[in-house]
Amino acid sequence: MTLGKRLWLILAAAIVLAAVLVFINERRPAASVTEVAIVRENLSTDISSNGKVEPIAPYDIRAETETFVKRLNVAEGQQVKKGQLLLELDDTQVQSQLTQAQAELSSEEDELRAAQAGGRPDQAAKLKGDLEKATAERDQLQRQQAALEKLVAQQAATPAELEQNRVALVSATAEVNQLSQALAEFQRQAKLQVEQVGLEVEHSRAQVADLREKLRATRPVAPVDGTLYSLPVHVGDFVHVGDPLAGIADLHNLRVRAYIDEPELGQLEPNQDVEITWDAKPERVWKGRVEMVPKQVVAHGTRSVGETLCSVTNDKLELIPNITVDVHIHLQERPNALVVPRGAVQINGGHHYVFLVGDGRLHRREIKVGMTTPVDYEVLGGLEEGDEVALPGDVAPKDGMRVRVVVVNPE
Repeated sequence: MTLGKRLWLILAAAIVLAAVLVFINERRPAASVTEVAIVRENLSTDISSNGKVEPIAPYDIRAETETFVKRLNVAEGQQVKKGQLLLELDDTQVQSQLTQAQAELSSEEDELRAAQAGGRPDQAAKLKGDLEKATAERDQLQRQQAALEKLVAQQAATPAELEQNRVALVSATAEVNQLSQALAEFQRQAKLQVEQVGLEVEHSRAQVADLREKLRATRPVAPVDGTLYSLPVHVGDFVHVGDPLAGIADLHNLRVRAYIDEPELGQLEPNQDVEITWDAKPERVWKGRVEMVPKQVVAHGTRSVGETLCSVTNDKLELIPNITVDVHIHLQERPNALVVPRGAVQINGGHHYVFLVGDGRLHRREIKVGMTTPVDYEVLGGLEEGDEVALPGDVAPKDGMRVRVVVVNPE
Protein backbone atom coordinates (compact mmCIF):
# COMPACT_ATOMS: atom_id res chain seq x y z
CA MET A 1 0.00 0.00 0.00
CA THR A 2 1.34 3.35 -1.00
CA LEU A 3 1.99 6.20 1.49
CA GLY A 4 -0.83 8.27 0.00
CA LYS A 5 -3.38 5.53 0.55
CA ARG A 6 -2.25 5.10 4.16
CA LEU A 7 -2.76 8.82 4.85
CA TRP A 8 -6.23 8.72 3.32
CA LEU A 9 -7.15 5.69 5.46
CA ILE A 10 -5.88 7.42 8.65
CA LEU A 11 -7.80 10.61 7.81
CA ALA A 12 -10.97 8.65 7.10
CA ALA A 13 -10.64 6.77 10.40
CA ALA A 14 -10.18 10.04 12.31
CA ILE A 15 -13.28 11.51 10.67
CA VAL A 16 -15.31 8.43 11.54
CA LEU A 17 -14.00 8.49 15.15
CA ALA A 18 -14.86 12.18 15.52
CA ALA A 19 -18.32 11.58 14.15
CA VAL A 20 -18.82 8.72 16.60
CA LEU A 21 -17.65 10.89 19.51
CA VAL A 22 -19.94 13.74 18.44
CA PHE A 23 -22.81 11.30 18.14
CA ILE A 24 -22.11 9.87 21.59
CA ASN A 25 -21.72 13.35 23.12
CA GLU A 26 -24.96 14.56 21.55
CA ARG A 27 -26.81 11.58 22.96
CA ARG A 28 -25.31 12.13 26.46
CA PRO A 29 -27.81 13.91 28.81
CA ALA A 30 -27.18 17.69 29.13
CA ALA A 31 -26.04 18.97 32.56
CA SER A 32 -28.62 20.92 34.57
CA VAL A 33 -27.71 24.49 35.48
CA THR A 34 -29.57 27.36 37.05
CA GLU A 35 -29.81 30.48 34.96
CA VAL A 36 -30.01 33.98 36.43
CA ALA A 37 -30.28 37.33 34.72
CA ILE A 38 -27.85 40.18 35.25
CA VAL A 39 -29.81 43.03 36.87
CA ARG A 40 -29.25 46.44 38.43
CA GLU A 41 -29.61 46.91 42.19
CA ASN A 42 -28.65 49.32 44.94
CA LEU A 43 -25.52 47.69 46.32
CA SER A 44 -24.09 48.28 49.79
CA THR A 45 -21.51 46.71 52.09
CA ASP A 46 -21.87 46.62 55.86
CA ILE A 47 -20.04 45.54 58.98
CA SER A 48 -22.35 43.90 61.49
CA SER A 49 -21.57 43.25 65.13
CA ASN A 50 -22.96 43.77 68.59
CA GLY A 51 -22.52 46.69 70.98
CA LYS A 52 -23.55 48.26 74.25
CA VAL A 53 -25.58 51.44 74.75
CA GLU A 54 -24.02 54.14 76.95
CA PRO A 55 -25.12 57.65 77.97
CA ILE A 56 -22.88 60.33 76.47
CA ALA A 57 -22.64 62.56 79.56
CA PRO A 58 -23.85 60.57 82.59
CA TYR A 59 -24.07 62.04 86.08
CA ASP A 60 -23.45 59.45 88.78
CA ILE A 61 -24.62 60.39 92.27
CA ARG A 62 -22.87 58.49 95.07
CA ALA A 63 -23.19 58.31 98.84
CA GLU A 64 -20.87 60.65 100.77
CA THR A 65 -21.56 59.18 104.20
CA GLU A 66 -22.54 55.84 105.71
CA THR A 67 -26.24 55.83 106.56
CA PHE A 68 -29.66 54.44 105.66
CA VAL A 69 -31.93 55.35 102.75
CA LYS A 70 -34.82 57.20 104.37
CA ARG A 71 -37.09 58.07 101.42
CA LEU A 72 -37.27 57.83 97.62
CA ASN A 73 -38.87 60.82 95.90
CA VAL A 74 -38.61 59.58 92.29
CA ALA A 75 -38.84 56.34 90.30
CA GLU A 76 -36.37 54.79 87.88
CA GLY A 77 -37.03 55.88 84.29
CA GLN A 78 -38.64 59.14 85.38
CA GLN A 79 -37.84 62.47 83.71
CA VAL A 80 -36.35 64.86 86.27
CA LYS A 81 -35.57 68.57 86.35
CA LYS A 82 -32.36 70.22 87.52
CA GLY A 83 -32.54 70.76 91.30
CA GLN A 84 -35.32 68.20 91.84
CA LEU A 85 -34.99 66.21 95.10
CA LEU A 86 -34.28 62.57 94.25
CA LEU A 87 -34.10 60.81 97.61
CA GLU A 88 -33.36 61.39 101.29
CA LEU A 89 -30.78 59.70 103.48
CA ASP A 90 -30.92 59.54 107.27
CA ASP A 91 -28.98 62.59 108.53
CA THR A 92 -29.15 62.01 112.30
CA GLN A 93 -25.48 61.13 112.73
CA VAL A 94 -24.19 63.82 110.37
CA GLN A 95 -26.35 66.48 112.05
CA SER A 96 -25.00 65.47 115.49
CA GLN A 97 -21.42 65.59 114.22
CA LEU A 98 -22.03 69.00 112.69
CA THR A 99 -23.49 70.42 115.92
CA GLN A 100 -20.48 69.21 117.91
CA ALA A 101 -18.01 70.51 115.32
CA GLN A 102 -19.69 73.94 115.29
CA ALA A 103 -19.45 74.15 119.10
CA GLU A 104 -15.75 73.26 119.00
CA LEU A 105 -15.18 75.85 116.29
CA SER A 106 -16.90 78.56 118.32
CA SER A 107 -14.72 77.80 121.36
CA GLU A 108 -11.55 77.81 119.27
CA GLU A 109 -12.50 81.12 117.64
CA ASP A 110 -12.92 82.67 121.12
CA GLU A 111 -9.50 81.35 122.08
CA LEU A 112 -8.02 82.75 118.87
CA ARG A 113 -9.45 86.22 119.51
CA ALA A 114 -7.96 86.15 123.03
CA ALA A 115 -4.57 85.12 121.70
CA GLN A 116 -4.70 87.85 119.06
CA ALA A 117 -5.44 90.39 121.83
CA GLY A 118 -2.22 89.40 123.63
CA GLY A 119 -3.37 86.46 125.72
CA ARG A 120 -5.84 86.28 128.61
CA PRO A 121 -6.86 89.88 129.45
CA ASP A 122 -6.70 89.43 133.24
CA GLN A 123 -3.25 87.84 133.15
CA ALA A 124 -1.90 90.42 130.71
CA ALA A 125 -3.33 93.29 132.78
CA LYS A 126 -1.78 91.95 136.00
CA LEU A 127 1.68 91.61 134.43
CA LYS A 128 1.52 95.12 132.97
CA GLY A 129 0.27 96.57 136.29
CA ASP A 130 3.00 94.88 138.31
CA LEU A 131 5.64 96.12 135.84
CA GLU A 132 4.35 99.70 135.99
CA LYS A 133 4.33 99.64 139.81
CA ALA A 134 7.86 98.16 140.00
CA THR A 135 9.12 100.68 137.47
CA ALA A 136 7.68 103.59 139.50
CA GLU A 137 9.30 102.30 142.71
CA ARG A 138 12.66 101.89 140.95
CA ASP A 139 12.47 105.39 139.50
CA GLN A 140 11.65 106.79 142.98
CA LEU A 141 14.65 105.01 144.49
CA GLN A 142 16.88 106.33 141.70
CA ARG A 143 15.84 109.92 142.53
CA GLN A 144 16.38 109.29 146.25
CA GLN A 145 19.81 107.82 145.55
CA ALA A 146 20.88 110.98 143.70
CA ALA A 147 19.56 113.22 146.49
CA LEU A 148 21.26 111.20 149.26
CA GLU A 149 24.59 111.34 147.46
CA LYS A 150 24.42 115.16 147.56
CA LEU A 151 23.34 115.19 151.21
CA VAL A 152 26.14 112.84 152.22
CA ALA A 153 28.62 115.15 150.47
CA GLN A 154 27.20 118.02 152.50
CA GLN A 155 27.20 115.80 155.63
CA ALA A 156 23.42 116.26 155.82
CA ALA A 157 22.84 112.45 155.55
CA THR A 158 24.75 109.43 156.75
CA PRO A 159 26.52 106.89 154.53
CA ALA A 160 24.34 104.18 156.10
CA GLU A 161 21.22 105.84 154.75
CA LEU A 162 22.82 106.03 151.30
CA GLU A 163 23.75 102.32 151.39
CA GLN A 164 20.30 101.30 152.52
CA ASN A 165 18.74 103.17 149.56
CA ARG A 166 21.27 101.65 147.15
CA VAL A 167 20.37 98.11 148.24
CA ALA A 168 16.67 98.89 147.78
CA LEU A 169 17.40 100.33 144.30
CA VAL A 170 19.27 97.18 143.22
CA SER A 171 16.34 95.03 144.36
CA ALA A 172 13.80 97.24 142.60
CA THR A 173 15.82 97.18 139.35
CA ALA A 174 16.01 93.37 139.48
CA GLU A 175 12.25 93.16 139.96
CA VAL A 176 11.64 95.44 136.96
CA ASN A 177 13.92 93.28 134.81
CA GLN A 178 12.16 90.11 135.98
CA LEU A 179 8.70 91.48 135.28
CA SER A 180 9.81 92.78 131.85
CA GLN A 181 11.07 89.31 130.94
CA ALA A 182 7.85 87.72 132.20
CA LEU A 183 5.74 90.10 130.10
CA ALA A 184 7.91 89.47 127.01
CA GLU A 185 7.60 85.69 127.49
CA PHE A 186 3.86 86.04 127.98
CA GLN A 187 3.60 87.97 124.72
CA ARG A 188 5.81 85.44 122.89
CA GLN A 189 3.66 82.58 124.12
CA ALA A 190 0.57 84.51 123.08
CA LYS A 191 1.98 84.85 119.55
CA LEU A 192 2.71 81.12 119.38
CA GLN A 193 -0.77 80.45 120.66
CA VAL A 194 -2.22 82.62 117.88
CA GLU A 195 -0.46 80.46 115.30
CA GLN A 196 -1.42 77.18 116.96
CA VAL A 197 -5.02 78.09 117.64
CA GLY A 198 -5.24 79.59 114.15
CA LEU A 199 -4.35 76.20 112.67
CA GLU A 200 -6.91 74.52 114.90
CA VAL A 201 -9.55 77.00 113.76
CA GLU A 202 -8.71 76.37 110.09
CA HIS A 203 -9.00 72.62 110.65
CA SER A 204 -12.30 72.99 112.48
CA ARG A 205 -13.71 75.29 109.79
CA ALA A 206 -12.78 72.73 107.13
CA GLN A 207 -14.40 69.99 109.20
CA VAL A 208 -17.59 72.04 109.59
CA ALA A 209 -17.65 72.75 105.85
CA ASP A 210 -17.17 69.04 105.09
CA LEU A 211 -19.99 68.05 107.45
CA ARG A 212 -22.26 70.70 105.95
CA GLU A 213 -21.54 69.23 102.50
CA LYS A 214 -22.27 65.73 103.81
CA LEU A 215 -25.50 67.01 105.32
CA ARG A 216 -26.42 68.57 101.98
CA ALA A 217 -25.55 65.28 100.26
CA THR A 218 -28.14 63.43 102.36
CA ARG A 219 -30.70 65.18 100.14
CA PRO A 220 -29.24 64.70 96.63
CA VAL A 221 -30.86 66.64 93.79
CA ALA A 222 -30.73 66.25 90.01
CA PRO A 223 -27.67 68.13 88.63
CA VAL A 224 -29.28 68.50 85.17
CA ASP A 225 -32.53 67.90 83.32
CA GLY A 226 -32.64 64.31 82.10
CA THR A 227 -33.77 60.74 82.59
CA LEU A 228 -33.21 58.92 85.87
CA TYR A 229 -31.94 55.77 84.17
CA SER A 230 -30.52 54.17 87.33
CA LEU A 231 -31.88 54.03 90.90
CA PRO A 232 -30.22 51.01 92.51
CA VAL A 233 -31.28 51.65 96.14
CA HIS A 234 -34.44 51.04 98.17
CA VAL A 235 -35.85 52.50 101.37
CA GLY A 236 -34.03 50.98 104.34
CA ASP A 237 -30.86 50.09 102.43
CA PHE A 238 -27.59 50.85 104.22
CA VAL A 239 -25.14 52.63 101.94
CA HIS A 240 -21.40 53.11 102.29
CA VAL A 241 -19.29 56.01 101.07
CA GLY A 242 -19.00 55.76 97.29
CA ASP A 243 -22.03 53.50 96.76
CA PRO A 244 -24.12 54.54 93.70
CA LEU A 245 -27.43 56.22 94.51
CA ALA A 246 -28.67 57.37 91.10
CA GLY A 247 -27.66 57.87 87.47
CA ILE A 248 -28.99 60.72 85.31
CA ALA A 249 -28.36 61.61 81.67
CA ASP A 250 -29.96 63.17 78.62
CA LEU A 251 -30.96 60.03 76.70
CA HIS A 252 -32.09 61.84 73.54
CA ASN A 253 -28.56 61.30 72.23
CA LEU A 254 -26.71 58.13 73.17
CA ARG A 255 -23.44 56.42 72.39
CA VAL A 256 -23.10 52.80 71.28
CA ARG A 257 -19.80 51.05 71.96
CA ALA A 258 -19.62 48.62 69.02
CA TYR A 259 -17.27 45.62 69.19
CA ILE A 260 -15.76 45.29 65.69
CA ASP A 261 -13.58 42.27 64.93
CA GLU A 262 -9.93 43.01 64.21
CA PRO A 263 -9.90 42.02 60.47
CA GLU A 264 -12.65 44.57 59.72
CA LEU A 265 -11.14 47.57 61.53
CA GLY A 266 -9.30 48.88 58.46
CA GLN A 267 -12.63 49.64 56.74
CA LEU A 268 -13.87 52.01 59.44
CA GLU A 269 -13.94 55.79 59.03
CA PRO A 270 -15.52 58.61 61.07
CA ASN A 271 -19.04 59.71 60.03
CA GLN A 272 -19.99 56.42 58.36
CA ASP A 273 -23.74 55.78 58.65
CA VAL A 274 -24.84 53.38 61.38
CA GLU A 275 -28.09 51.50 62.01
CA ILE A 276 -28.93 50.09 65.44
CA THR A 277 -31.47 47.33 66.11
CA TRP A 278 -32.61 45.84 69.42
CA ASP A 279 -34.21 42.44 69.93
CA ALA A 280 -36.69 43.92 72.42
CA LYS A 281 -38.09 46.19 69.66
CA PRO A 282 -37.42 44.29 66.41
CA GLU A 283 -39.54 46.66 64.33
CA ARG A 284 -37.45 49.73 65.23
CA VAL A 285 -34.23 51.00 63.63
CA TRP A 286 -32.15 53.82 65.13
CA LYS A 287 -29.85 55.96 62.99
CA GLY A 288 -26.40 57.19 63.91
CA ARG A 289 -22.83 57.80 62.78
CA VAL A 290 -19.37 56.50 63.59
CA GLU A 291 -17.99 58.97 66.10
CA MET A 292 -14.55 57.53 66.87
CA VAL A 293 -12.63 54.64 65.32
CA PRO A 294 -10.59 52.34 67.62
CA LYS A 295 -7.01 53.18 68.55
CA GLN A 296 -6.25 49.74 69.97
CA VAL A 297 -7.45 46.14 69.98
CA VAL A 298 -8.75 44.62 73.21
CA ALA A 299 -9.99 41.21 74.29
CA HIS A 300 -13.78 40.82 74.35
CA GLY A 301 -14.56 37.30 75.47
CA THR A 302 -12.87 35.05 72.92
CA ARG A 303 -12.70 37.84 70.30
CA SER A 304 -10.07 40.48 69.54
CA VAL A 305 -12.03 43.64 68.82
CA GLY A 306 -11.74 47.38 68.41
CA GLU A 307 -14.25 49.37 70.44
CA THR A 308 -15.90 51.74 67.97
CA LEU A 309 -17.94 54.65 69.39
CA CYS A 310 -21.12 55.53 67.50
CA SER A 311 -23.44 58.45 68.26
CA VAL A 312 -27.14 57.55 67.98
CA THR A 313 -30.32 59.65 68.00
CA ASN A 314 -32.92 58.38 70.49
CA ASP A 315 -35.78 60.87 70.12
CA LYS A 316 -38.45 58.59 71.63
CA LEU A 317 -36.20 57.55 74.54
CA GLU A 318 -36.74 53.87 73.71
CA LEU A 319 -33.09 52.85 73.96
CA ILE A 320 -31.76 52.70 77.51
CA PRO A 321 -28.19 52.50 78.86
CA ASN A 322 -26.37 49.20 79.26
CA ILE A 323 -28.50 47.14 76.84
CA THR A 324 -26.91 45.00 74.12
CA VAL A 325 -27.83 45.95 70.55
CA ASP A 326 -26.96 44.91 66.99
CA VAL A 327 -24.82 47.39 65.05
CA HIS A 328 -24.70 47.74 61.25
CA ILE A 329 -22.08 50.12 59.86
CA HIS A 330 -22.54 51.09 56.19
CA LEU A 331 -19.17 51.12 54.42
CA GLN A 332 -19.97 51.70 50.72
CA GLU A 333 -23.04 52.25 48.53
CA ARG A 334 -23.49 51.85 44.76
CA PRO A 335 -26.94 52.94 43.59
CA ASN A 336 -28.26 51.19 40.46
CA ALA A 337 -25.19 48.97 40.16
CA LEU A 338 -24.96 46.09 37.67
CA VAL A 339 -24.61 42.98 39.84
CA VAL A 340 -23.85 39.30 39.40
CA PRO A 341 -24.25 36.66 42.14
CA ARG A 342 -20.96 35.59 43.71
CA GLY A 343 -21.87 31.96 43.05
CA ALA A 344 -21.83 32.59 39.30
CA VAL A 345 -18.25 33.93 39.33
CA GLN A 346 -15.13 31.79 39.11
CA ILE A 347 -11.69 33.19 39.97
CA ASN A 348 -8.51 31.97 38.32
CA GLY A 349 -5.17 33.71 38.66
CA GLY A 350 -6.75 36.95 39.80
CA HIS A 351 -9.18 36.99 36.87
CA HIS A 352 -12.95 36.70 37.23
CA TYR A 353 -15.06 34.59 34.86
CA VAL A 354 -18.71 33.72 34.32
CA PHE A 355 -20.46 31.25 32.00
CA LEU A 356 -23.12 32.79 29.81
CA VAL A 357 -25.94 30.55 28.65
CA GLY A 358 -26.80 30.56 24.95
CA ASP A 359 -28.11 28.04 22.44
CA GLY A 360 -28.11 25.33 25.08
CA ARG A 361 -24.42 25.69 25.81
CA LEU A 362 -22.08 27.51 28.21
CA HIS A 363 -19.81 30.28 26.97
CA ARG A 364 -16.94 31.34 29.26
CA ARG A 365 -16.37 35.10 29.55
CA GLU A 366 -13.97 37.20 31.64
CA ILE A 367 -15.53 40.10 33.55
CA LYS A 368 -14.27 43.06 35.55
CA VAL A 369 -15.65 43.42 39.07
CA GLY A 370 -15.76 46.29 41.56
CA MET A 371 -17.44 46.44 44.94
CA THR A 372 -18.03 43.14 46.71
CA THR A 373 -20.75 42.09 49.15
CA PRO A 374 -21.29 38.72 50.85
CA VAL A 375 -23.68 37.70 48.01
CA ASP A 376 -22.90 39.85 44.94
CA TYR A 377 -20.18 41.38 42.79
CA GLU A 378 -20.51 44.77 41.16
CA VAL A 379 -19.91 44.31 37.41
CA LEU A 380 -17.72 47.00 35.82
CA GLY A 381 -17.24 45.31 32.45
CA GLY A 382 -17.88 42.16 30.42
CA LEU A 383 -21.63 41.85 31.02
CA GLU A 384 -24.74 43.83 30.24
CA GLU A 385 -28.08 44.08 31.95
CA GLY A 386 -30.26 41.13 30.92
CA ASP A 387 -27.40 38.73 30.16
CA GLU A 388 -28.06 35.21 31.43
CA VAL A 389 -25.35 33.48 33.44
CA ALA A 390 -25.18 30.02 34.94
CA LEU A 391 -24.91 29.15 38.59
CA PRO A 392 -22.91 26.06 39.53
CA GLY A 393 -24.74 22.74 39.34
CA ASP A 394 -23.86 19.12 39.92
CA VAL A 395 -21.25 19.20 37.15
CA ALA A 396 -18.32 21.63 36.95
CA PRO A 397 -19.05 24.11 34.12
CA LYS A 398 -16.88 24.12 30.99
CA ASP A 399 -16.77 26.31 27.94
CA GLY A 400 -19.07 24.84 25.25
CA MET A 401 -20.77 22.36 27.62
CA ARG A 402 -24.32 21.35 26.68
CA VAL A 403 -26.69 22.28 29.46
CA ARG A 404 -30.32 22.09 30.39
CA VAL A 405 -31.38 25.40 31.93
CA VAL A 406 -33.52 25.87 35.01
CA VAL A 407 -34.67 29.51 35.14
CA VAL A 408 -35.13 31.14 38.58
CA ASN A 409 -36.20 34.57 39.70
CA PRO A 410 -33.01 36.57 40.49
CA GLU A 411 -34.69 38.07 43.51
